[in-house]
Parts: sequence; structure tokens; C-alpha cells
Amino acid sequence: MLVLNYHAFPDAMPGGFIGVDVFFVISGFLITGLITRELELGRFSLVEFYNRRIRRIFPALIVVLCATLALGWFWMLPQAFARLGNDSFASAAFLANIALLLQSGYFDVESAKKPLLHLWSLGIEEQFYLFWPLLLMLAARFRMSIMAMAAMLGIASFLLNVALIGSNPIATFYLPFTRAFELLIGAVLACGWINVNHSSAASNRRAWAGVALIAVAASILDSHRAFPGWWAVLPVAGSALLLSAPAAWVNRVVLASRPLVWIGLISYPLYLWHWPLLVFFTIIKFNPLTLLERELILFASGLLAWATYWYVERPFRFGAPSPRKIVVLCAGMMLIAIAGAIIVWGRGFDFRLPTEIRAMTNVPTQNSKWRIHRCLLDLSHEMSFADDCVDRTRRPLVLVWGDSTAGALVPGLLKAQQTRNFGIAQLTSSSCIPALNADIPSTPNCRAINDKVLSLVRDIQPDIVLLHGTWEKYLDHVAETVVALKQQTAARVVVLGGVPAWRRGLPSEVLHYFMLHRRLIPVRSNVAAQSNGYDAVMRAKLVPLGAEFISASDTLCTEDGCVTRTGDSAGDISASDQVHLTEKGSEFLINAVIDRVLGGQAPASTSR
Repeated sequence: MLVLNYHAFPDAMPGGFIGVDVFFVISGFLITGLITRELELGRFSLVEFYNRRIRRIFPALIVVLCATLALGWFWMLPQAFARLGNDSFASAAFLANIALLLQSGYFDVESAKKPLLHLWSLGIEEQFYLFWPLLLMLAARFRMSIMAMAAMLGIASFLLNVALIGSNPIATFYLPFTRAFELLIGAVLACGWINVNHSSAASNRRAWAGVALIAVAASILDSHRAFPGWWAVLPVAGSALLLSAPAAWVNRVVLASRPLVWIGLISYPLYLWHWPLLVFFTIIKFNPLTLLERELILFASGLLAWATYWYVERPFRFGAPSPRKIVVLCAGMMLIAIAGAIIVWGRGFDFRLPTEIRAMTNVPTQNSKWRIHRCLLDLSHEMSFADDCVDRTRRPLVLVWGDSTAGALVPGLLKAQQTRNFGIAQLTSSSCIPALNADIPSTPNCRAINDKVLSLVRDIQPDIVLLHGTWEKYLDHVAETVVALKQQTAARVVVLGGVPAWRRGLPSEVLHYFMLHRRLIPVRSNVAAQSNGYDAVMRAKLVPLGAEFISASDTLCTEDGCVTRTGDSAGDISASDQVHLTEKGSEFLINAVIDRVLGGQAPASTSR
């Protein structure tokens, strides 16, 4: 329940991910207790143990993996579907934690788009139980203290976790060696059960202390903490204390109540279902889910979990052991692994989409005409523009100053040069709008490059300075740029407002529309967020300072929506992601505004 609430309502329960740590302690306690009891009676069978694990884990997992692959077939782009194939293979092999370790972290943005992200915990659990029964058998055979062995291994695992959390937090989060102490704490409790004081008073003290530690962890921890590390002590100790007190009121009355026992019965399929549903409904909607939608998804997860428990889990898990069940389950898991490998080999099966849809959804973001690394700098390691960024042979000279969205205007300006006489100077930098004296945390060198561009403007004396960018912040600093240009040059200053923003990227919107309607997206769509309101703010702020303002939204958008494409081919799509215009999009916009940018200059003769 902690994990489900964290995934569905992360702001309400930022530390809910510690539910996995609670689960690890419970798992170590239950399964170690079962194995040690059977060892004492001399009837523990390793084969039967793994048979039980297969009948417990495989049925529901096979169903969820099959459903996830089916949803991915219909709703994922080829690249994302190929990643899902890789994750399905890893999950079927109980290596999901290793696969995710090699890809990214649990808390990053990309991980939130992975339908099988949550299976990392299942990988750690099963990797632990590949070796733990063997160690228990060896300890029993040589009459070693199982409790002492579990305690020593647990301490070593915890110290390794603390040692690595600073230098390699992602590996510490995902590796079984740095998580084993959580399962081993439960194992120590199971081995020392007879030494626990089970009086009512002592049980109540331990139970309430355990509840408090878990509640504190769920409340104060978040994705910015170095976890597990020392912070794992809170949920792990809390879980062990709560488990040690079956006679406590909170256990007898609250945790043993019928609603919570029912949730316990379906907890495994509920955990399996909830995350893929949250991810796929977000993909299908192409927008963040509302509170009501997330609540309904959890309700649907509960229904699917109940059906999975009764009609899938129970028939395989209970009843007389049957070799046929094991063969069927192992074969099913192997087929899923093979299917995942084939999807990876087939690169996500892009033939699922019509040619024009496939091409539009794979339009590259960058264009060679942007002159990247020469006139569109990456400020993390570039601070000098190439000499040919300024055309000194033509007048009037239009200088383009802004971020990468300003660089995306250049293809349209080059096209306009074919019918109009003007030169182009391009001094643009990624993620750096033309805002003098602004310190932009995500782009530390932005302030320095803007100062450099201003000095270059004074040197080359353009006739027109065209300012463009993603105008979301720093408007006062943009105003400083306008004032400096008007004071230090004789150039006209033209500010081009922001282009429409496609929330999930226009290529994804093309796919989304096709999935819903099975046809190409209309020429205009209302999905984009227009900047009309901010245009008015910019116009009121900058025009009195001497700037001329042109609205890109007024050009690209009407009451029918914003331009998605200028034709039916892939190259006709107007944007390559959320805000960057494609070559055709750039040509469409510039063709509409170039005469205003040039101050009403008439087109040149065609003999030019």
C-alpha cells in the first residue's frame, strides 16, 4: 500500500517507496522461518522449495508481462517498445534490477515511462533466494548457528550499502548485495523468535515503535535522499519491530482486520498490475493523470488483482503439486523471454505503423542548417562562434540571437533569402535565451555568452536583431537586452514570440492521434499550448522600450488549432519535439513574418 500510494500520489507520500523495504523484511522473515523449520524436521527439499517459488511467482507475473507486451504493441513507439522487450526479457529472467541499473535510476524521468520498472524488487528477492537456501542447508549440515550467519552477512551487506551509497547510489539501490541486509534482518528475527518477549505490554511497545519508524520514513524521505544508506534503518527496523509483536493491538485489530487481510491476499498481483496501468494510461492520455483518474486506476488494479488471484494464482499455487504445472509455467516464462528478445531484435517492430506515421514519429530533432557546434553552441564545452556565422557581404544584415529554437529559424531564413536580399548572422546557444545579466542555473555559461554576443553585435553592426527563444522566464533581463541594443547600436530590434508548445512533442501527438483515430493528424490541432497570453505581457513590456514584437502563435495558430504539418510526408511535420520547428515548420513561419522582420522590404526580383 505504501508503494501504490507513492506511485499514484507521489506528492502526498514522497517516501512511500520504502514499502519495498518493508516487503523485503517480511519476505526474509517468512521464508527463512519456513526453511529452518523444515530443516529441523529433516524434510527440506531444495527442488520442492523452488517448485513452490515457481507456483507462487510465475502465474500472475506471466499474465501481467503478456498484458504489458500487448499494450506496448498498440501504444508504444518502436524505440520504446524495443526497450519494453528488453525489460520483459530481464523480468522473465528475474534480472530486472540489473537491467535498470544499466539503464538509469529509479527516480529519473525516463524511468517513470517504463511499465516494468517496479519488477526490480522481484529480481532482488529471487536472486537472494537462489543462494540463501543453499547457505541455510550448509549451516544446518555443519551445525552452524543460522542466526549468527544471517547476522554477520546482514552486517556486511549493510556496511557495503553505506560505503557505496555516496559514490554509486544507483548501484547501491539495485544490487542484491547492498539490499540483502533487509531480507536478512527478517531472517534473524525468524531464527531468534523464541527469544522474543511476547507479552502484551512489550508487544505493544515494539509495534507502536515500528509503526512510528515506518511512518516517519514514509513522511520525511523522498527521491532526493541517498537511499538506502543509513536512511534504510528506519523502515527496516520499523518492520522488524512490527513483525515481532503479533500480540500487539495494532496487529490483532488493525492488520488482522478483514479489509487488510483481503488486500494481503491479492497484494502480489496488485503490486504487479498497478504500475503498468499507471504508465500506459499516461501514455494513452498523453497528459498527466488527474487525481480521480489515478484513484480509478488503483481501483481497476484491485479488480484485476482479485481476478488474477482467484482465476490464475489459486489454480496453480494450491492443490496437489503437479510436474505439469511447473513445466507449463517455466515454458510460459521462457516464451516471454524469447518474445522480449525478438522485440529487441526487431527494433520494436516499426512495421506496426503506416510508413508516413512511422516517419513522422521518427523525425530527427536537429537539422544540419542549424549549424550546431559552429553557430549554435553547446555551452557546456563551447564558447566561440565560427567565422562564417556572420555573413558580412549582404545588407540588410539580420542577426539571430537566442537559444536552439532561434537556431531552428535559420532554415526558414535561408529559404527566404532565395526571394529577398538580406544577410544572416547566427549567434545562438542551446538553452540560453537573449537575457543580459541573467544567471540561468541549468546553463551556467549563458550570462557570459550573452555578454559576448552583445560585444559582437556592437562590432558587426547588424541592421536588424531578431530575438527569439523559449520565453518562460527572465523577461526583465530580456528587457535589458532590448535597452542595451537600442543604446549601443542603430539596429531595429524585433522580438519573435514563442512558438506553440506540444506537451508531449508533436511526433508523439501524431502517434497518439493515429492510435485513437487510425488516420493522420489534421493539419491543425488544439493540443498545443499557445503563448498568446504571454505574448501580450511581452508586448506590453518590450514595445515601450523600442522593440517591435511579432507573435509566432498568431502565425502558426488559429481558432482551429496550431499547424501540425504542411503536407502529408514526414518532412512536412511542423515541429520535431515540444518546441523546435522542423525545416518545413521554420519555412512556414518565416515566410509569414519575413516582410515584417525586414521592415516591409519588397521581395527581390526573380533574376537575382
